[in-house]
Amino acid sequence: MMKNKKWFSFIVCMIGVMIFGARCEAEAPGASEKFAKLCEQMVKTQIEARGVKSKIVLDALRKVERHKFVPQTYQRQAYEDHPLPIGEGQTISQPYIVALMTEVLDLDSTKKVLEIGTGSGYQAAVLAEICHQVYTIELIEVLGKRAEKLLADLGYENIRVRVGDGYKGWKEYSPFDAIIVTCAPSHIPRPLKDQLAEGGKMVIPVGETFNQKLVLLAKKQGKIVEENIIPVRFVPMMRHDGKEY
Repeated sequence: MMKNKKWFSFIVCMIGVMIFGARCEAEAPGASEKFAKLCEQMVKTQIEARGVKSKIVLDALRKVERHKFVPQTYQRQAYEDHPLPIGEGQTISQPYIVALMTEVLDLDSTKKVLEIGTGSGYQAAVLAEICHQVYTIELIEVLGKRAEKLLADLGYENIRVRVGDGYKGWKEYSPFDAIIVTCAPSHIPRPLKDQLAEGGKMVIPVGETFNQKLVLLAKKQGKIVEENIIPVRFVPMMRHDGKEY
Protein backbone atom coordinates (compact mmCIF):
# COMPACT_ATOMS: atom_id res chain seq x y z
CA MET A 1 0.00 0.00 0.00
CA MET A 2 2.80 2.40 0.92
CA LYS A 3 4.57 1.63 -2.34
CA ASN A 4 1.43 2.49 -4.31
CA LYS A 5 1.12 5.75 -2.40
CA LYS A 6 4.69 6.66 -3.30
CA TRP A 7 4.03 5.97 -6.96
CA PHE A 8 0.83 8.02 -6.81
CA SER A 9 2.71 10.95 -5.24
CA PHE A 10 5.42 10.70 -7.86
CA ILE A 11 2.91 10.73 -10.72
CA VAL A 12 1.03 13.71 -9.25
CA CYS A 13 4.35 15.54 -8.84
CA MET A 14 5.38 14.84 -12.42
CA ILE A 15 2.02 16.02 -13.76
CA GLY A 16 2.44 19.21 -11.75
CA VAL A 17 5.92 19.75 -13.19
CA MET A 18 4.65 19.19 -16.73
CA ILE A 19 1.78 21.64 -16.29
CA PHE A 20 4.03 24.22 -14.65
CA GLY A 21 6.61 23.74 -17.37
CA ALA A 22 4.04 24.32 -20.07
CA ARG A 23 2.89 27.50 -18.34
CA CYS A 24 6.45 28.71 -17.89
CA GLU A 25 7.18 28.10 -21.56
CA ALA A 26 4.09 30.05 -22.62
CA GLU A 27 5.03 32.96 -20.33
CA ALA A 28 8.79 32.85 -20.80
CA PRO A 29 10.63 36.08 -21.65
CA GLY A 30 10.62 36.60 -25.39
CA ALA A 31 7.58 34.36 -25.96
CA SER A 32 5.42 37.29 -27.10
CA GLU A 33 8.02 38.36 -29.66
CA LYS A 34 8.33 34.78 -30.92
CA PHE A 35 4.59 34.41 -31.35
CA ALA A 36 4.40 37.81 -33.06
CA LYS A 37 6.97 36.67 -35.63
CA LEU A 38 5.08 33.42 -36.21
CA CYS A 39 1.87 35.40 -36.66
CA GLU A 40 3.44 37.70 -39.23
CA GLN A 41 4.84 34.71 -41.09
CA MET A 42 1.39 33.10 -41.03
CA VAL A 43 -0.22 36.18 -42.56
CA LYS A 44 2.40 36.50 -45.30
CA THR A 45 2.84 32.87 -46.34
CA GLN A 46 -0.54 31.33 -45.66
CA ILE A 47 -2.98 34.17 -46.27
CA GLU A 48 -1.56 36.96 -48.44
CA ALA A 49 0.19 34.40 -50.64
CA ARG A 50 -3.18 32.73 -51.30
CA GLY A 51 -4.83 35.90 -52.48
CA VAL A 52 -6.47 37.48 -49.44
CA LYS A 53 -6.02 41.21 -50.02
CA SER A 54 -8.32 43.03 -47.59
CA LYS A 55 -6.16 45.26 -45.39
CA ILE A 56 -8.65 45.28 -42.53
CA VAL A 57 -8.77 41.48 -42.52
CA LEU A 58 -4.97 41.15 -42.64
CA ASP A 59 -4.57 43.74 -39.88
CA ALA A 60 -7.11 41.88 -37.70
CA LEU A 61 -5.26 38.60 -38.16
CA ARG A 62 -2.01 40.27 -37.17
CA LYS A 63 -3.57 41.74 -34.05
CA VAL A 64 -5.44 38.72 -32.65
CA GLU A 65 -3.03 36.41 -30.80
CA ARG A 66 -4.11 33.03 -32.11
CA HIS A 67 -2.04 31.04 -29.61
CA LYS A 68 -4.25 32.30 -26.78
CA PHE A 69 -7.24 30.52 -28.31
CA VAL A 70 -5.80 26.99 -28.32
CA PRO A 71 -4.89 24.62 -25.47
CA GLN A 72 -1.34 25.05 -24.16
CA THR A 73 -0.41 21.69 -25.68
CA TYR A 74 -0.94 23.15 -29.15
CA GLN A 75 0.33 26.69 -28.71
CA ARG A 76 3.52 25.97 -30.65
CA GLN A 77 1.34 24.97 -33.61
CA ALA A 78 -1.10 27.87 -33.31
CA TYR A 79 0.20 29.68 -36.41
CA GLU A 80 0.64 26.63 -38.62
CA ASP A 81 -1.39 25.92 -41.74
CA HIS A 82 -4.02 23.54 -40.35
CA PRO A 83 -6.91 23.29 -37.87
CA LEU A 84 -6.23 22.37 -34.23
CA PRO A 85 -8.36 20.58 -31.61
CA ILE A 86 -9.87 22.74 -28.87
CA GLY A 87 -11.69 20.03 -26.93
CA GLU A 88 -15.20 18.54 -27.03
CA GLY A 89 -14.53 17.14 -30.50
CA GLN A 90 -14.27 20.65 -31.98
CA THR A 91 -11.48 22.52 -33.79
CA ILE A 92 -10.16 26.00 -34.45
CA SER A 93 -10.23 26.52 -38.21
CA GLN A 94 -7.19 26.77 -40.47
CA PRO A 95 -5.99 30.43 -40.51
CA TYR A 96 -6.54 30.79 -44.26
CA ILE A 97 -10.17 29.67 -43.97
CA VAL A 98 -10.77 32.20 -41.19
CA ALA A 99 -9.30 34.93 -43.39
CA LEU A 100 -11.17 33.88 -46.53
CA MET A 101 -14.56 33.63 -44.80
CA THR A 102 -14.02 37.02 -43.20
CA GLU A 103 -12.94 38.71 -46.42
CA VAL A 104 -15.86 37.53 -48.58
CA LEU A 105 -18.34 39.20 -46.21
CA ASP A 106 -17.06 42.71 -47.12
CA LEU A 107 -17.11 43.90 -43.52
CA ASP A 108 -16.41 47.31 -42.03
CA SER A 109 -16.76 49.16 -38.73
CA THR A 110 -20.50 49.78 -39.22
CA LYS A 111 -21.51 46.12 -39.52
CA LYS A 112 -23.40 43.93 -37.06
CA VAL A 113 -22.41 40.28 -37.45
CA LEU A 114 -23.80 36.95 -36.28
CA GLU A 115 -21.45 33.99 -35.90
CA ILE A 116 -22.73 30.44 -35.55
CA GLY A 117 -20.22 28.18 -33.78
CA THR A 118 -18.15 30.21 -31.31
CA GLY A 119 -15.70 27.38 -30.63
CA SER A 120 -12.49 28.87 -29.25
CA GLY A 121 -13.61 32.46 -29.81
CA TYR A 122 -10.84 33.20 -32.34
CA GLN A 123 -13.11 33.96 -35.31
CA ALA A 124 -15.26 36.18 -33.10
CA ALA A 125 -12.17 38.13 -32.02
CA VAL A 126 -11.12 38.63 -35.65
CA LEU A 127 -14.61 39.88 -36.48
CA ALA A 128 -14.63 42.18 -33.46
CA GLU A 129 -11.44 43.87 -34.65
CA ILE A 130 -13.33 44.90 -37.78
CA CYS A 131 -17.03 45.23 -36.94
CA HIS A 132 -19.20 47.34 -34.67
CA GLN A 133 -20.89 44.40 -32.91
CA VAL A 134 -20.49 40.62 -32.95
CA TYR A 135 -23.10 38.14 -31.73
CA THR A 136 -21.87 34.57 -31.46
CA ILE A 137 -23.67 31.33 -30.55
CA GLU A 138 -22.12 28.07 -29.30
CA LEU A 139 -24.08 24.86 -28.73
CA ILE A 140 -21.53 23.28 -26.35
CA GLU A 141 -21.78 25.08 -23.01
CA VAL A 142 -18.23 24.42 -21.81
CA LEU A 143 -16.80 25.93 -25.01
CA GLY A 144 -19.21 28.87 -24.99
CA LYS A 145 -18.45 29.80 -21.39
CA ARG A 146 -14.70 29.37 -21.90
CA ALA A 147 -14.72 31.57 -25.01
CA GLU A 148 -16.87 34.19 -23.30
CA LYS A 149 -14.42 34.47 -20.40
CA LEU A 150 -11.37 34.58 -22.66
CA LEU A 151 -12.85 37.25 -24.91
CA ALA A 152 -13.80 39.34 -21.88
CA ASP A 153 -10.32 38.90 -20.38
CA LEU A 154 -8.83 40.10 -23.68
CA GLY A 155 -10.94 43.25 -23.49
CA TYR A 156 -13.51 42.65 -26.22
CA GLU A 157 -16.56 44.68 -25.24
CA ASN A 158 -18.32 44.40 -28.61
CA ILE A 159 -18.87 40.63 -28.51
CA ARG A 160 -21.93 38.99 -27.02
CA VAL A 161 -21.79 35.21 -26.50
CA ARG A 162 -24.80 32.94 -26.16
CA VAL A 163 -25.01 29.21 -25.47
CA GLY A 164 -27.72 27.76 -27.69
CA ASP A 165 -28.79 26.23 -30.99
CA GLY A 166 -27.15 28.17 -33.82
CA TYR A 167 -29.50 26.76 -36.45
CA LYS A 168 -32.19 29.07 -35.08
CA GLY A 169 -29.98 32.14 -35.16
CA TRP A 170 -30.52 35.05 -32.76
CA LYS A 171 -33.79 36.64 -33.82
CA GLU A 172 -33.82 39.16 -30.98
CA TYR A 173 -30.92 41.09 -32.55
CA SER A 174 -31.70 40.51 -36.20
CA PRO A 175 -31.43 41.50 -38.96
CA PHE A 176 -27.68 41.07 -39.31
CA ASP A 177 -25.48 42.73 -41.91
CA ALA A 178 -23.45 39.53 -42.14
CA ILE A 179 -23.66 35.95 -40.89
CA ILE A 180 -20.73 33.55 -40.66
CA VAL A 181 -21.24 29.86 -39.91
CA THR A 182 -18.30 27.73 -38.74
CA CYS A 183 -20.00 24.33 -38.68
CA ALA A 184 -21.64 22.50 -41.58
CA PRO A 185 -25.35 21.67 -41.83
CA SER A 186 -26.69 19.49 -44.65
CA HIS A 187 -28.68 22.50 -45.91
CA ILE A 188 -28.78 26.26 -45.36
CA PRO A 189 -30.96 27.02 -42.30
CA ARG A 190 -34.09 28.99 -43.15
CA PRO A 191 -33.93 31.06 -39.91
CA LEU A 192 -30.47 32.35 -40.88
CA LYS A 193 -31.69 33.40 -44.31
CA ASP A 194 -34.59 35.23 -42.69
CA GLN A 195 -32.31 37.02 -40.21
CA LEU A 196 -29.96 38.31 -42.91
CA ALA A 197 -30.48 42.02 -43.64
CA GLU A 198 -31.26 43.33 -47.11
CA GLY A 199 -27.94 43.72 -48.89
CA GLY A 200 -26.28 41.44 -46.32
CA LYS A 201 -24.05 38.42 -46.90
CA MET A 202 -23.73 35.01 -45.30
CA VAL A 203 -20.87 32.54 -45.64
CA ILE A 204 -21.52 28.93 -44.65
CA PRO A 205 -20.10 25.43 -45.24
CA VAL A 206 -22.81 23.06 -46.48
CA GLY A 207 -22.94 19.31 -47.04
CA GLU A 208 -21.95 15.95 -45.62
CA THR A 209 -18.55 15.49 -43.93
CA PHE A 210 -16.61 14.43 -47.04
CA ASN A 211 -18.60 16.49 -49.54
CA GLN A 212 -18.84 20.05 -48.27
CA LYS A 213 -18.64 23.34 -50.11
CA LEU A 214 -18.25 26.86 -48.81
CA VAL A 215 -21.19 28.94 -50.00
CA LEU A 216 -21.57 32.72 -50.10
CA LEU A 217 -25.13 34.06 -50.00
CA ALA A 218 -26.24 37.61 -50.69
CA LYS A 219 -29.74 39.00 -50.09
CA LYS A 220 -30.82 41.26 -52.95
CA GLN A 221 -34.33 42.68 -53.08
CA GLY A 222 -35.48 40.01 -50.68
CA LYS A 223 -34.06 37.15 -52.73
CA ILE A 224 -31.08 34.97 -51.89
CA VAL A 225 -28.30 34.63 -54.47
CA GLU A 226 -25.82 31.78 -53.88
CA GLU A 227 -22.22 31.38 -55.01
CA ASN A 228 -19.97 28.36 -54.39
CA ILE A 229 -16.45 29.30 -53.26
CA ILE A 230 -14.25 26.28 -52.48
CA PRO A 231 -14.51 22.71 -51.16
CA VAL A 232 -14.05 22.59 -47.38
CA ARG A 233 -14.29 20.28 -44.40
CA PHE A 234 -15.93 21.49 -41.18
CA VAL A 235 -17.37 19.75 -38.15
CA PRO A 236 -21.12 19.12 -38.61
CA MET A 237 -23.78 21.45 -37.23
CA MET A 238 -25.34 19.62 -34.28
CA ARG A 239 -28.65 19.73 -32.44
CA HIS A 240 -29.15 19.53 -28.67
CA ASP A 241 -30.18 15.87 -29.03
CA GLY A 242 -26.81 14.99 -30.57
CA LYS A 243 -28.12 14.56 -34.11
CA GLU A 244 -26.78 16.46 -37.10
CA TYR A 245 -28.72 19.11 -38.99
